[in-house]
Amino acid sequence: MKLALFSAQKYEQPFFERNLTEFADSVSLSYFEQSLNINTTPLCKGFDAVCVFVNDTVDKHVIVDMAAVGVKAILLRCAGFNNVDLDAAKEHNIKVCRVPAYSPEAVAEHCIALMLTLNRKTHKAFNRVREGNFDLNGLLGFNLFKKTIGIIGCGKIGLALVNILNGFGAKVLVCDPMASEGPYTLCDLDTLLTQSDVISLHCPLNEHTHHLIDSSAFKKMKDGVMLINTSRGALLDSQACIQALKSKKLGHLGLDVYEQESELFFKDHREEIMQDDIFSRLISFPNVLVTGHQGFFTQEALSEIACTTLQSANEISQGLPLTNEVS
Repeated sequence: MKLALFSAQKYEQPFFERNLTEFADSVSLSYFEQSLNINTTPLCKGFDAVCVFVNDTVDKHVIVDMAAVGVKAILLRCAGFNNVDLDAAKEHNIKVCRVPAYSPEAVAEHCIALMLTLNRKTHKAFNRVREGNFDLNGLLGFNLFKKTIGIIGCGKIGLALVNILNGFGAKVLVCDPMASEGPYTLCDLDTLLTQSDVISLHCPLNEHTHHLIDSSAFKKMKDGVMLINTSRGALLDSQACIQALKSKKLGHLGLDVYEQESELFFKDHREEIMQDDIFSRLISFPNVLVTGHQGFFTQEALSEIACTTLQSANEISQGLPLTNEVS
């Protein structure tokens, strides 16, 4: 199988090359820095499958073009698949596979990093000390111990976060219609929004969860609540978020994802003028911390992503049952 890997980054190539040795007889790889979209589909010619990431566009038009040049499979090197038109893929007999659980602990630990950094303001303290400023004013935080922390969506990442937060001695609320009893308190969304001191999003993006956190949701939250999103950007209404920050309803905001991140993340824009006014406004608040979709970015996660992706390619090549097919 000839596999084209789009949006390829230098940091992930060693992990693919290392794991490729196991499947060298059935899979060959080519790397493209370009993202997959309607303008780059000509690059798919001559390949049996494409491998894409979170910000590649795999809509109906792209799928039609890929099918026309013989592409038989789409391999997502991520868990989410909201950027793929599954109906169009099925219509053109194109298999879709993903990496359902590369390292839930990686994302969960990044959530904690965002919470603690925002709360204890270690990023600001670091800069102060480097300038010889040891003043503590403006750095006051709070204990996570005994705080109520709400988790919306409790799959593998959410559960990994639950386990960490239990170690902090926090009271954990979970809203997830698919969740069973566990080391947390199950509740409905309104209860979670009204009672939580910290809220973390871990649900998939679909028609039911798009802008799940909007102006009406913010009205139900405690004043000064902390909100963390490491899942999908469009779970959060960015305009409503700005208003909540301005009114001080939202006391802390930590983002590893952003609704329009495909035009920003994974690239160096230091020499460019920022065109996204909403993003510019968000990062202007002193109580907002944004990282560029790096929650997954650990050695363990990258190795698992490469291994699982190549395993799917091998299964398709050999005509085997697909372990991680998206149905």
